[in-house]
Amino acid sequence: MYLFDNPVLQRELLVNLRMTRAFVLLLLYLGLLGLVVFLAWPQERQLDLTTNPLAARRLVNLVFLGQYLLASMMAPSFAAGAITGEKERKSYEMLLASPLRPGAIVLGKLLASLCHLLLLVFASLPIVMLCLPLGGVSLYEALAAYLGLILSVITFGMISLAASSYFRRTSASLVVAYLVILPLALLGVACWMALENQGSLRLMMTVTVLPAACALICIFLFRETAARMLHPPDVGSEGKEVVDLDVEAKEAMGLVIRSDQFPDRLFAPAKRTDLLEDGTNPVYDKEMRSEIFSQGTLMLRVVIQISMLLAIPLMAFFLYAFPDLAPWYISYVIGFNMLVGPVFSAGSVTSERERETLDLLLTTILSPWQILSAKLISGLRVSSVLTMFLLWPLVLAIVMVNTYWTNLPIVLGYIVIVLVVCLTTATIALSCSVMFQKTSISLMTTYLLIVLLFTLPLAVTFFAATFFPDTRVSEIISAASFSSPFAAAFRLPVDTMMPRSQAMPAQWLFFGSFVAFYLVLDAALLATMAWLFNYRWRAG
Repeated sequence: MYLFDNPVLQRELLVNLRMTRAFVLLLLYLGLLGLVVFLAWPQERQLDLTTNPLAARRLVNLVFLGQYLLASMMAPSFAAGAITGEKERKSYEMLLASPLRPGAIVLGKLLASLCHLLLLVFASLPIVMLCLPLGGVSLYEALAAYLGLILSVITFGMISLAASSYFRRTSASLVVAYLVILPLALLGVACWMALENQGSLRLMMTVTVLPAACALICIFLFRETAARMLHPPDVGSEGKEVVDLDVEAKEAMGLVIRSDQFPDRLFAPAKRTDLLEDGTNPVYDKEMRSEIFSQGTLMLRVVIQISMLLAIPLMAFFLYAFPDLAPWYISYVIGFNMLVGPVFSAGSVTSERERETLDLLLTTILSPWQILSAKLISGLRVSSVLTMFLLWPLVLAIVMVNTYWTNLPIVLGYIVIVLVVCLTTATIALSCSVMFQKTSISLMTTYLLIVLLFTLPLAVTFFAATFFPDTRVSEIISAASFSSPFAAAFRLPVDTMMPRSQAMPAQWLFFGSFVAFYLVLDAALLATMAWLFNYRWRAG
């Protein structure tokens, strides 16, 4: 009943592996991996494998770490909606009423969620094995790397499934899962790179310490998730769809969000008790006052506490101890907004479709711009306030660290970069919400587009600098990476030796290109959404 006769596992596998996207994803994954290996393959006709194994080791490390990061980012997308999807489809009660044991349900969901991802990992093994004859990497190291990759994927899938059991919406579980998994994934990459020159130690750690740590995490989360399904909340009560914030505040542990206190009322204003004034945008007022917390505040409490916990050591190290490393802290703030920003806008329009209220909204006398601006501002304000919680240490550092006194233009540039990122993530999420029918698809497409825009230029630049250094192509790719806010932040370094008021013109040109690119992109997306509202739907 747990494995071979598990109906949950059988049903999920039949549905997931027969979908068209499964074959398309496999094709794209292997095609991209093969293209990377082809471009990075040594160009020499003869290789001295006894004196130059560095090229092969560098190539294998690139392929493995690339797969590791991709798998870490993809694991939540497969597993974070496994249980919340049942809740959203109103089939969770029927699943709990079945004769299946909770452990069998959890195991079936976990294996079904990770089966496709593990298939991608195993399918890439022949491509990696092509690099072994180049030397520099032994077969045991390659197999140990894949063992670590598989164990990490299983652990990240279990974390995502546990998050899915705690929340009622896929978007909430997805954000919390990413917020927990990404630091772990970056820690894994850092440990792998730190032990690069100690192959035997890295091999021993991979086959001993890592399996034990992953087993402990998975067993603990598996037991907790099964216990939650054994004693579920009152899911049959439709009154749970709207949470009483006062009752939740009394029962909540840790951080509590209160609408009548500052700064909570900035993004959680109290409910309106009087009539709307003449000329007030009703969509804006409704979105600002009721929609954000209609499903409770658990996700926000978790996000705020985890982000602040991670921010404390990062800001102490990067902002105060070593001010010249300030772009790394800005990168952390940008990464946080990449995760949190889309959540509050990706369901703005799709939720209207799911509640079947979009047609009613379109029949009102409100203009498309009034509707879109209300949706955009309501989602942007929450993501911006949460992001500003992490940016205020930079303002405090200006007062406490005299290095920033002579680098004020650079600091202002950092703040502008973060603000542009906040606007862009919200705009892209809103545009995906307009395009798609379901919130889950809108959210995942938003994440995909943001990752491509923000991180793909960095990956291409790193690839060109590693395998094609000191070439014209590498210089052109580096100059064209202005769509990445991470690159824009690192192009404005804080100089601890001399004033930076006279920054290099090329640095500010790169910064200006970044700002101009995203302002034009955001304006184009807003214009497209207004056109769709005005002509495609209202005309139909």
